[in-house]
Amino acid sequence: MALELLADALEDLDPDEGEVDTAELVVTDDVLVKLFALGPDAELDTHEHADSTNVFHVLDGEVTVLCDDETEAVAAPGVVLHERGDVHGARNETDEVVAFTASLCPLPGSG
Repeated sequence: MALELLADALEDLDPDEGEVDTAELVVTDDVLVKLFALGPDAELDTHEHADSTNVFHVLDGEVTVLCDDETEAVAAPGVVLHERGDVHGARNETDEVVAFTASLCPLPGSG
């Protein structure tokens, strides 16, 4: 069951300061759901998906979300939409590990 996938994956991720750990939760022909755990002072570099929508679901802690030239702290539970082509990333500005999923749909090249 999907809830067990999340719980098991969260238990396995334990990033140190400045590190990003990831796990793929769901991979199908047209969607990817990836779990990110960011240690204190860790950052997921900004990037874009020209042909895909990306949604962050903040699960634990407070993630600073980067989108284009703006930043915003989003606490769990939180949802952030990144439209196709938005330059986005995330960083942890807290002293605790933070966790969020990123859902990407459609996968580049699908369809």
